[in-house]
Amino acid sequence: METVVGWWIVDVNFPVVHGCFEIVCILYFDFDRIVGNIWENQVENDMKGLNKVLASILIGIFGYTGFEKLIRFKDSRRAFHNQTFPAELAELLSYSIPVVELLIALLLLFSGTRWWGYLGSILLLAVFITYVGLIWVGAFPRVPCNCAGILESLGWAEHFFLNLICIGIGVWGLRLEARNEKFNVSTPLNTRI
Repeated sequence: METVVGWWIVDVNFPVVHGCFEIVCILYFDFDRIVGNIWENQVENDMKGLNKVLASILIGIFGYTGFEKLIRFKDSRRAFHNQTFPAELAELLSYSIPVVELLIALLLLFSGTRWWGYLGSILLLAVFITYVGLIWVGAFPRVPCNCAGILESLGWAEHFFLNLICIGIGVWGLRLEARNEKFNVSTPLNTRI
């Protein structure tokens, strides 16, 4: 029996040629699949690692600011009441913003809820960046700041760009999380950690 491989004609009835032909076919045809699987697994692991790094950055930021606002609650509440919106809204925000920041940090901590954490961080940061942008362009008569800790020392331009970078991290993480979901279609949500 003769087999055409490329432009070669190989007599596969001859035992040595038959054995070599099988090895070459296995190496040629399976090499791409084997290397592809190794590469895909490596890329998948790298993306999961990058996803954890991005989530850790946002966990650090939201955890820090949320705890700082709770630890210095009187100062934080006073700063919310110093904002340009009504006192009732300031009172509601003084309680809800730190809780939402800590909830986002908690959602980002676990892989099963990380997608929701990224989405929540993007939405909250979009609200923050809108408010900072309005202050930066002079839309409000006074320029109060209710940031926590070291973030209080930043100017409005720095706040704006820091929030913009954090939104970029959130979007990047959301995309990686969606990509990881593509690889884990058969894995139940409650078993992934």
